[in-house]
Amino acid sequence: MKYNFPVTRTTNPKPRPQDETKLGFARYFTDHMFVMDYDEGIGWHDGRVVPHAPIEIEPASCVLHYAQMMFEGMKAYRRPDGTIQLFRPDMNVKRMARTNERMCIPELPDDLLTAAVEAVINEDKDWIPTAPGTALYIRPFIFGDEVSFSVLPAKHYRFLIILSPTGSYYAANDGGLSTTRIYVQDEYIRAARGGTGYAKVGGNYGGGMRASQDAMKYNCKDVLWLDAQEHKYVEEIGTSNAFFKIGDEVITASLESGTILPGITRDSVIQLLKHWGVKVTERKLSIDEVIEASENGTLKEIFASGTAAVISPIGTLNYKGTDIPVANGKVGETAQKLYDTLYGIQTGTVEDFMGWTYPLNINK
Repeated sequence: MKYNFPVTRTTNPKPRPQDETKLGFARYFTDHMFVMDYDEGIGWHDGRVVPHAPIEIEPASCVLHYAQMMFEGMKAYRRPDGTIQLFRPDMNVKRMARTNERMCIPELPDDLLTAAVEAVINEDKDWIPTAPGTALYIRPFIFGDEVSFSVLPAKHYRFLIILSPTGSYYAANDGGLSTTRIYVQDEYIRAARGGTGYAKVGGNYGGGMRASQDAMKYNCKDVLWLDAQEHKYVEEIGTSNAFFKIGDEVITASLESGTILPGITRDSVIQLLKHWGVKVTERKLSIDEVIEASENGTLKEIFASGTAAVISPIGTLNYKGTDIPVANGKVGETAQKLYDTLYGIQTGTVEDFMGWTYPLNINK
C-alpha cells in the first residue's frame, strides 16, 4: 500500500550535537516524530509527521495503570555512497506483530512500520551520524490511552516513532569494543514460562531495574539472568541475548521456553556463525557448566547481542560475590569478527552477502 503521510515541519529546529564521538545512547532526539491513532471500529488512521514535542495524556489513561504498551528498536545507517538503509526491518515487523498479539494491541498492516519509519527519517535525515560506532536509533512504540480503569484491552491507541542519533552502548575510550563485568542474578527473574519474555514490552524492563541496580554494587554493568524455575540455567544478559563460546561451540538459550526475546541481532549472529562453519547450539546451559568451563580453560568467550550495542563482550562474571574470569578478560576473536561484520553490513562498508539491508527511498 502507498502511504502519503502529511508533514508539519518544526519552526524551531534543535541544535545538532557537535561531537559525534560523544553522542551516548538516547541523549539527543531529532526534530520530528511520527504519530498515528487507532479507534475501535475505524482502525489505524491519521498517520502524520509532526515536530518532536511532549504529548498530552489523560491521567486516567489505561497505559499508566495497566501497562498495555509495546515498543521496538531499530537503527538507520548512512552508507559511504549516501544511501540510508535499515537492517532487517522485516524481522522488526514480525516481532512487533507477535508482541501486539500477546498484549492485545491491534495489529499494524505489514508495510506500515517501514513506511512510517521512512516518512519521519525523510524529514530528519541530516541527523544521521557517520562517526564510527554511531547510527540513528529508531524507537517505535504503541500504547493504549483509553480513559478507563477496566482491566481490558483499550479501544484507543497511539503509535509513535521517535529518533535519536546515538553512539556505542558500551564504548571503549577509543570508540571500539571493550569488555564489561556482569553480575549473575540468582534471586530476581526476568521472565517465566507463559509470561511476556518473548514480547518487547516495558514491564519486562521495569521489573529488571532492581536487579540492574544491585549489580552496580559489585561494579558490574548489568546482570546475567537465570531461569525462573530452578535459578540454574543462563538466559539473557541485561536487555540482550547471551552467547557462550565453550571450546569450539557457541551456545545460546533456546527460544522454546518463551522466556527469551527473539532478538534480530541474535538471529543474525546465529546465521553468520553457521555461515562461517562454527557450531552453534540452542540449548539449556547451566551456570555451573559455565563456571566449570572457566576453571578448566574451555570458556573462550561470552558476549551479548542486541540492537543498541550490536555485540557486547563480557570479560568477567560475578557470581555470589566471586569473580569468574572469561578467558583473558579481553575482547574475543569471535565477538570482534561478529561486530566488524554486522556493523560493516549495516553501514555499507562490508558487502551484504546475507541480503539483510533495506535501502530507504529518501529524498536527496
